[in-house]
Amino acid sequence: MQIYLDYSATTPPRSEVITKMQEVLTQNWGNPSSLHEWGQRSATLVEQARMQVASLIKAPAESIIFTSGGTEADNLAVMGVVQTYRKPQHLVISSVEHSAVAQPVSLLEKKGWTVTRLPVDSLGRVNPEDLEAALQPNTVLVSVIYGQSEVGTLQPVEALGQIARNHGVLFHTDAVQVAGRLPINVQQLPVDLLSISSHKIYGPQGAGALYVRSGVELEPLISGGGQELRLRSGTQAVPAIAGFGVAAELAEAELTTETPRLIGLRDRLFEQLADTPHLKPTGSRRHRLPHHVSFCISNGGGRVTGKTLVRQLNLAGIGISAGSACHSGKLSPSPILLAMGYTDSAALGGIRLTLGKDTTVADIDWTAMVLKQILKRLMPEPELSRV
Repeated sequence: MQIYLDYSATTPPRSEVITKMQEVLTQNWGNPSSLHEWGQRSATLVEQARMQVASLIKAPAESIIFTSGGTEADNLAVMGVVQTYRKPQHLVISSVEHSAVAQPVSLLEKKGWTVTRLPVDSLGRVNPEDLEAALQPNTVLVSVIYGQSEVGTLQPVEALGQIARNHGVLFHTDAVQVAGRLPINVQQLPVDLLSISSHKIYGPQGAGALYVRSGVELEPLISGGGQELRLRSGTQAVPAIAGFGVAAELAEAELTTETPRLIGLRDRLFEQLADTPHLKPTGSRRHRLPHHVSFCISNGGGRVTGKTLVRQLNLAGIGISAGSACHSGKLSPSPILLAMGYTDSAALGGIRLTLGKDTTVADIDWTAMVLKQILKRLMPEPELSRV
């Protein structure tokens, strides 16, 4: 039995997406910047996809800038704003950002930018009052992730964005894990910039998008041919973008049925593992991504890590992921769990099980049983002494 439970890492491209990409590769392979028929057919496909992606987040089509993925979209949001200033200013991010935001900001800090990293509570959530207190006269951008990919916590983006807007500060959110899983309406949400990714919603890898609210000024990271409103030069990857569009359209159509189904499966897995020794849920249960289940291993003393469980479950035909990072063969504690107050030892023991459109009740039940057996074998309970 093979069970894939790592949908937050990537999702399998849908058959409709593959069919569309094959059509583009074989019939509509022209350069969309060319004026002849071949190029204009491709240009039409790009604009159709732009409308499909825009519709997913209720955005005007002209506000969607195609990128190579969520990482580039995040970088364009942060660096695009920063490069409009001649002198270093002040930035605010959360302490649980994806590395696609955290690392560029760290580089900016080395170049003289002042950075405030908002703390989170034990569930990984930012307190809006902390943002209010952190804003300074020279704050130019706030970036807070919408749904945390490692622990599943949803941030109060509406409240945070409104605070930023009230102070005239741009607000960006990485919605890579949220788009296609929860409704997003950028006409109502107080965001200026929002990142999404194709391969998180059953589209191809290599495509993403940044929503840019009208009037927001950015400097491009890549210069050249001036594609994507001069914000992302380079010939568009038409097959990937067209596939992205199809995936976005399908995700929007299925949102009202798929989201509650995933929530039911998510809660079932949490419940089945609730009394499992050594497993402690991480993140917020109330404010949570619908497809996301996460734990850390307690009382393991670092002997049994999240990566240990990933390997053991893989041997059983089940794919999950761990939060800790491996650099040159040495494990590092998860910075997300550390920011949430976990010890170094506990922060080595994070695991994430994320569900998708092919996940069934049988998959959930089997996974819970196998995980319990693995933990029992790796971390047996001490026997009671006999009288």
